[in-house]
Amino acid sequence: MLKERLTAFSDGVIAIIITIMVLELKAPHDPNWAALLPLAPTFLAYALSFAYIAIYWNNHHHLLQATRRVNGAILWANTHLLFWLSLVPFSTAWLSETHFAPAPTAFYGLTLLAPAIAYFVLSRVLIGAGALDAKAAEAIGRDVKGKISLALYLVGVGLAFVVPAAAMAAYALVALIWLVPDRRIEARIAGGEE
Repeated sequence: MLKERLTAFSDGVIAIIITIMVLELKAPHDPNWAALLPLAPTFLAYALSFAYIAIYWNNHHHLLQATRRVNGAILWANTHLLFWLSLVPFSTAWLSETHFAPAPTAFYGLTLLAPAIAYFVLSRVLIGAGALDAKAAEAIGRDVKGKISLALYLVGVGLAFVVPAAAMAAYALVALIWLVPDRRIEARIAGGEE
């Protein structure tokens, strides 16, 4: 199977996820700036979730750019990632509707943790199938950034029941860590093209 089909499908699903999230932003009926204040939790949750989806799209793009071929295991690992990403709009809506209450904040963290695990699985399936070029497979290496992210998600989920704002800070920190696309893969791809 051509990797372009996998890329196109993934891009389409991610575009739908972002569209669903933006539909949760409801315009206020009052024509003044004060009417926007009650929307702050919704907008903050949307902004963080949008950043997460964009980060996954960027890193997924780089990962697939380094992929030479796909097989059935890769298709399922990619679908597994897309499934968990598709839950982000739901958890974002619940989080914002409840103004960052403990259970929705913990659930939000779990819906961020699950795609992180799925992305890790996808990268390992690609390496195991020999689908990545050697430079990209080496670049993924021990994935220290990924492991730190997993730990921060778990800390955030625990903090959600004590101090939800601290949990949100942990989730935002993970986003900041990944805001720049995965340079390990990007550098290896660029090095191979020279």
